[in-house]
Amino acid sequence: MTRSAETRTRVPASTLRPARSWWRRSRWLLARRASQLLVLGLFMLGPWAGLWLARGTLASSELLGVLRLTDPLVALQTLFARHALESSMLVGAAIVAVVYAITGGRSYCAWVCPINPVTDLAAWLRTTLRLRTLCGGARPDRRLRYAVLGLALALSALLGSVAWETLNPITLLQRTLVFGLAGGYGAALAVFAFDLLVLPRGWCGHLCPVGAFYGLLGRAALLHVSAVQRDRCTACGDCFRVCPEPQVIAPALHGAAKGHSPVIRSADCIRCARCIDVCDEAVFRIELLPRSGPRSDSVSGP
Repeated sequence: MTRSAETRTRVPASTLRPARSWWRRSRWLLARRASQLLVLGLFMLGPWAGLWLARGTLASSELLGVLRLTDPLVALQTLFARHALESSMLVGAAIVAVVYAITGGRSYCAWVCPINPVTDLAAWLRTTLRLRTLCGGARPDRRLRYAVLGLALALSALLGSVAWETLNPITLLQRTLVFGLAGGYGAALAVFAFDLLVLPRGWCGHLCPVGAFYGLLGRAALLHVSAVQRDRCTACGDCFRVCPEPQVIAPALHGAAKGHSPVIRSADCIRCARCIDVCDEAVFRIELLPRSGPRSDSVSGP
């Protein structure tokens, strides 16, 4: 074999493929932004245009003047505060809980939460500008958010009120955007500064009790991201770099030797699908009802 022929055989097949377009590398990201804007727009149409498709906020709302929906975490805080819940509030909380139990609780974080674009912007700026955060390489335990969730429920019980909603950046920002009330921009700026300067992905990944609650809610979800073509992985690391919860990827992507399923089953996965966007080898896809046990790496194409 000649030297040039030998060199050609060592070139990974992926390097011979044409680069995917910006659109193909951003489709899921754009879909998420459209979803977040649509949800926010439904609430804004009433105060801003007089078209009341949705009243209230994500904490408690009424759709089309008929269907009342309630954040299950708000309903739980209400119970801890020893307040009775109306039957419509219980039904609304149950509907929301079932939806996120099926789709994965933290899909709320990626597809609905108005704070998500704020934290994504902080992550993008930090990476682009190569900023060093105050925490350096130190990372608190991600289970800290469950302690914050417990504290929020304890405060509701002690104070007899839905304590977290007076501080929740999600609720504060939505009230400001929809109704022009004060406080939301300051809360969003505080989250942005914390993620940008103090701890990467610090708010959503380590502190937010809403994300912690929805993660618990969706532990038995039917919808998952799966590394169905993990044998194609070239170890480029792009999926780890864009994932807001990168610890969820490794077992599914590199766990074949240990018999791990390619399905990402961690409650921390937010179903943002950025790994699908950035992977030129089409390793990942979203699956409904994926098989839970170990399975071959040679699953057919995406």
